[in-house]
Amino acid sequence: MSRMIDLIRASAVPANLMQSAAKGSLSVPPREMIEILVYLAVHNKVFSEQAQLTLAGWDEAASRAVAGDAATPKEVLDYLISPKNLRPALLPALLANPSVAEESLLEIAPVGGRDVVEMMLNSDRVNRSETILNALLLNPHLSGIQSENIRKKIEPAAAVAVPEVAAPAAEPAPDDAAVSPDEIFQAGSEDEVSEGETVLDEGVLAYLAEHANEIATTAENPYQPIGGIPEEFSEADEPLAAQAATSASSASSAGAAAKKAPSKKTHLSPQEERGSALQKIAKLDIKGRIQLAMKGSKEERSLLIRDGTKIVALAVLESPKISDGEVERFATQKNVLESVLRGIPMKRRFAKNYAVIRNLVFNPRTPLDLSLSLMKNLLVGDLRNLSNNKEISDTVRKLATKMFKQKMDSNTKR
Repeated sequence: MSRMIDLIRASAVPANLMQSAAKGSLSVPPREMIEILVYLAVHNKVFSEQAQLTLAGWDEAASRAVAGDAATPKEVLDYLISPKNLRPALLPALLANPSVAEESLLEIAPVGGRDVVEMMLNSDRVNRSETILNALLLNPHLSGIQSENIRKKIEPAAAVAVPEVAAPAAEPAPDDAAVSPDEIFQAGSEDEVSEGETVLDEGVLAYLAEHANEIATTAENPYQPIGGIPEEFSEADEPLAAQAATSASSASSAGAAAKKAPSKKTHLSPQEERGSALQKIAKLDIKGRIQLAMKGSKEERSLLIRDGTKIVALAVLESPKISDGEVERFATQKNVLESVLRGIPMKRRFAKNYAVIRNLVFNPRTPLDLSLSLMKNLLVGDLRNLSNNKEISDTVRKLATKMFKQKMDSNTKR
């Protein structure tokens, strides 16, 4: 007797049965139902979206059993482990499953969220693979301690060293020596400030160390805000954005001069302090913008969260000064990178803020997989409003309608 999945592959079932299959309503074992849903999600244009929606909300225990079974078809495992479809709750089972290809783990290692990073680091399989560990080092959610531990596993005998944050030598360093912490940022100004006026805190240094490779590859990127110049700035300030590229080049040229003047600091001159926030940012190189993102003012953070260079925009979320109100506003913005929206709920403090979660789900800019994973936290009233929101994707709207009806039915039965 043919299995239902074989009949569906052969297009031997009527459309109404296919629709029931996409909704997960067939009377077949859960394992076969998941296999059918994955097939429809990947190969059937008509029912793909409905099948994806059903899989995203499928019973967690049944899904975990399939994810951990070595006999599960490769297509199903590939679907479950892909960054687009991954449900973090299934990851431990997928990591322990020998049938999951290493190539799939290499794909999620550099892009997974903080919870994914932690689960991968707790996996024996990951810790035995130097290749996967190297891929994890590229993940922006990796902490400084985690990065150091990975490097120790890869090179047990080598000490972890980051030239950009090396301590200054006791003797005066020659011109070609490593840059000291006092020189690590290059502001556009040539004015000197007194020794000790500013001290780079450990948070900034740790962030630089964690993201040294990415900073090196984007070092020449000027400030280019997503969506262009914000309306709150006057036309007089607009030419400053055009100067950003020139300012970045000037900052790079100033690097050599800074080595000859170790007392150069990252603070802006009095003239720059009196200028607009946009003026300040336009004159800073990438390291200067990272420092400003973590230590600057609310106005400066509101500009830097829109920086087109991911490593700068994400630094805003690391600022100890950032308020919940700011993050609630960031979660509504359409003119930020998707990586910023993904980064917000990775912070435990913001993930506990209902307004932040609600704003992310209602933001059409939020990646579909993130919206789907956050929706379970919404209250009934917000689910109703979401189901009528024409700005968001049909998938999110349909799931909101389904969840709203389920919660209303549940409340009625009580």
